Amino acid sequence: MNGLITSNAGKKLPGVLILPAWKGIDEEAKTAALELEKQGYIAFIADIYGEGKIPADSESASKSSGYYKQNYQEYQKRISLALEQLKKNGAIADKTAVIGYCFGGTGALESARGHLPVAGVVSIHGGLSKDQSRKNEMLTAKILVENPADDKGVTQQDYDNLIKEMNDGNADWQIITYAHSKHTFTDPKSPDYNEVMAKRAWNHTLMFLKEILK
Repeated sequence: MNGLITSNAGKKLPGVLILPAWKGIDEEAKTAALELEKQGYIAFIADIYGEGKIPADSESASKSSGYYKQNYQEYQKRISLALEQLKKNGAIADKTAVIGYCFGGTGALESARGHLPVAGVVSIHGGLSKDQSRKNEMLTAKILVENPADDKGVTQQDYDNLIKEMNDGNADWQIITYAHSKHTFTDPKSPDYNEVMAKRAWNHTLMFLKEILK
C-alpha cells in the first residue's frame, strides 16, 4: 500500500490512518498528517486507488470512488492494507484510529463496519449511507461523525439510518452537526470552507483521538 508517512515513523507511537477525499492525497490530508505528528501520532495517508491512478477531474473521481462504495469489501481490504502499513511504520497495534474526509469519511465508517482492528474512527463530511441489503452488525470501534448541516449529499434518511445502525450495533458513537456548513466545510481551498466550524471540527477530532489512543 502506497501513501505518505510522517517523519516520526519507526517510533512506537499511537497511529492514525488518514483516508483522503475522492481525488486522492491532497493538501487537506497532508496538513492533517503534519498536525497529527505534532500531537504525537504517526500518521499515514493512504493512496487507496493505487499508484498512477490519481483522478484527473471530478468525473473520474466519482467513478473511482463509486467503485469502492459499491464494492465495499474491496474498500475495506484496501483500508486493512493501509492499516498494516501504518503498523509496519511503528504504530502501536492496539492504539490506531482511522480518520477520513468525504469519500474517506465513508471509508472510516466502513472500517467500523468491517470490524477492522482500530480503536475508533472519525468520519469528516463523509457519506453516511450503506446499501440497505446489508444487515446492521455489532460495531466495536468508537465512532465520531462530523456532519455539516447543509451537506446536500446526506439525506435525513441517511442520517436516521446511520443512527439506527450504530444503535443496533451497540456502538459508542456521537454525531456532531456543524451549522451553516456545506459538504467540504473543512477544506481551506473549497468555496464552502467555514473557518470557525472547521477549527471546531478539528478540535473535536483531536479530543476524540486523545481519549481513545493516549
